Amino acid sequence: MPVAAVVLAVGWLAWFGVIQWSVVRFRVPIVVTLTVVTALLAWWLWGWVSVPLPRWLAPVLVVGSTVITLTVPLFSYLRGGWLTAALAVLTVGGGACAALLALTSRRAQLGAFAAAVVTHVVLSVVTILGDRAPRIDVWVILQQGADALARGESFYTQVWTGSPGVKDHFTYLPWMGVLTAPGRWVAGDVRWAILLWSLVLFAGLWALARGQVERAAAVVAVLVLAPGTLTQVDQAWTEPVLAALLVWWAVLVRRGHAWWAVVPLALACASKQHLALLAPVLLVWRPFGWQRTLAAGGLAGVLVLPWVLADAAAFLDDTVTTLLTFHPIRFANTWYLYALNEHGVELPFAVTGVAMLGTVAVAAWAVWRRTPELGELLRWLALVLAVVNLVNKQAFYNQFWLVAALVIASLAADASSAERVSGGRGRRGGRATAARGRPGWSRGR
Repeated sequence: MPVAAVVLAVGWLAWFGVIQWSVVRFRVPIVVTLTVVTALLAWWLWGWVSVPLPRWLAPVLVVGSTVITLTVPLFSYLRGGWLTAALAVLTVGGGACAALLALTSRRAQLGAFAAAVVTHVVLSVVTILGDRAPRIDVWVILQQGADALARGESFYTQVWTGSPGVKDHFTYLPWMGVLTAPGRWVAGDVRWAILLWSLVLFAGLWALARGQVERAAAVVAVLVLAPGTLTQVDQAWTEPVLAALLVWWAVLVRRGHAWWAVVPLALACASKQHLALLAPVLLVWRPFGWQRTLAAGGLAGVLVLPWVLADAAAFLDDTVTTLLTFHPIRFANTWYLYALNEHGVELPFAVTGVAMLGTVAVAAWAVWRRTPELGELLRWLALVLAVVNLVNKQAFYNQFWLVAALVIASLAADASSAERVSGGRGRRGGRATAARGRPGWSRGR
């Protein structure tokens, strides 16, 4: 049994097990576990460690995820029969996906992919209908922001009615509101738009695997059944939008349409601020390059410009000042909150900033020096976001979910890289290039 595959399985389940548990509580073991798994990701990248993906891995991850979902404390506003129905959907869907993934035929793998997609759709329907007004400021802001957009008003001059948290700020960049508003306009709830973006994400993962049905089915099923997905849907967290855009960026780059890939990257950067930290890594990755990275930044600026021109002071206050000065939320499982909760110390930016910018610098240097395949690049991006989360004063399930989504997308990208690998010598130290793109979840492994 490949040790690296076992470590990957344990790391994935541990990551999602503790982030499901983290909503809404702070625990030192959660922070430690997330840090250990992040260190394992760094080890995977820095050492060019080969991680084969045997056939048993995906069914084990799906079954393990289902067990964690049912046994680890799970936060949801669903109650009674609605909660029972949602958990039943995850249990039945997980069992069906695991059984189909264990089979070898192409038809079974197509069935696993379809079962995963249907599971997510049904779960979303049950969750949205069962909790029509979740008590979280994210949902309130997006809902009422969509109404403001329909009236031709700026997100950044609104006062939110009935918000249990933020009441007079739109803390996202404007295109997050634009991309989720149709759910409110068409069906009354922005979460329907997030469901649509999730389907776009699944289609992107399929495209990224480039015809390797077993790999595509595995990555989608593992992501759909990840512990805490019910909470993610219920809370209207927007990371599936970002994941979909980043995955389609990767698909377009892989297909040789790197200039078209500027569009989804710009939309992602115009939707949430912290994605700007990925720019230095993309800047030095030669298959995309500095020209396209700057073009994406420029297009993002153009997309945001109408709101800046409408009220620059309000825009900067909501999207920059508020986030920098916002009070730490004590159930964020980060080292910043560890220092605050356990020792009463607020870490200065000299500490957190060095950790964040240092990680970005190391990732950019490694990518510039190696020019890795697309799958490895996605893991570098995931590592940057993981470290940023761990030292931040506001990082919750959804931010950690995005890290894992990029890792699982990297495995889909590795599938198509494997088609071009001949097992020859690598560029440095005699390492086999196949270590970064080995076939698995296919070829009968």
